Amino acid sequence: MSSAMLPAMKRILCLAGLLAALAFTLSAQQRLPRVNWPTTEGDYVIHNFRFADSEVLPSLRLHYTTLGHLQKNAAGVATNAVLIIHGTGGTGHQFLSPIFADPLYGPGEPLDIRNHYIILPDLIGHGESSKPSDGLRAKFPHYGYHDMIRATHALLTQHLGVNHLRLVMGTSMGGMQSWMWPEMYPTFMDASMPLASEPAQIAGRNPLPA
Repeated sequence: MSSAMLPAMKRILCLAGLLAALAFTLSAQQRLPRVNWPTTEGDYVIHNFRFADSEVLPSLRLHYTTLGHLQKNAAGVATNAVLIIHGTGGTGHQFLSPIFADPLYGPGEPLDIRNHYIILPDLIGHGESSKPSDGLRAKFPHYGYHDMIRATHALLTQHLGVNHLRLVMGTSMGGMQSWMWPEMYPTFMDASMPLASEPAQIAGRNPLPA
């Protein structure tokens, strides 16, 4: 094999390895028995939501899924609420898959739903929450991480009765927002756990899926 072909062969082998790893992960997930978690779903509409660039949407719909029950102490402060934030193109439902939920939500696990109140929102532009493809398309207000976080904070405080979080956790884009929550609402949570993300500015249109 010529030296000129080596870089191309390495790329092919690397791609093959990634595809094999993905196939293994999907196969393993399919073999796991799916638990019918006792979830509650709903929608919260924020009227006249003002985005960071001052655009206003008359009705902003936020869809959410919850597990467990909210607990508060004698002072009325929530003590067991956990917010888990999805990545670009995802929804809150992705955190109900066996490969994620089973090691976290079951009896004796770190986020045992007998002791924790789990909130899985669909962020602006995703899932069953308001998004450009609902009809406004290019006329939909421009939105970014700050808008998503402010809307989620309103969902928690004004609709779900959550005035304090035990933990904010997110993956990818949700991880990016997990870095930002303590800056925007520094006393609102006990801890933040960003996953698969870095506290650095990124390029492109990552926050704006179709």
